[in-house]
Amino acid sequence: QVKSQFESQANMNCATFTAIVYKTQVVAGTMYFIKVQVSNADYVHLKVFQSLPHENQGPSLVSFQTGKTKDDPLTYF
Repeated sequence: QVKSQFESQANMNCATFTAIVYKTQVVAGTMYFIKVQVSNADYVHLKVFQSLPHENQGPSLVSFQTGKTKDDPLTYF
């Protein structure tokens, strides 16, 4: 759901955009930290905020880290 937000902010076009693993942090909603495969060897880490259901808003990309590999640990950032 945040692929277009990422592509716009990172100025990239991703043929592949597959979530590999994620962690959550409960705030006033939920913060997701997601490792996403964007090509054969390239990965990015996304920080996505999902507001509470009654607010009726979709997920929003808060920040991201590029240049990651499959073996880089997914950490809070």
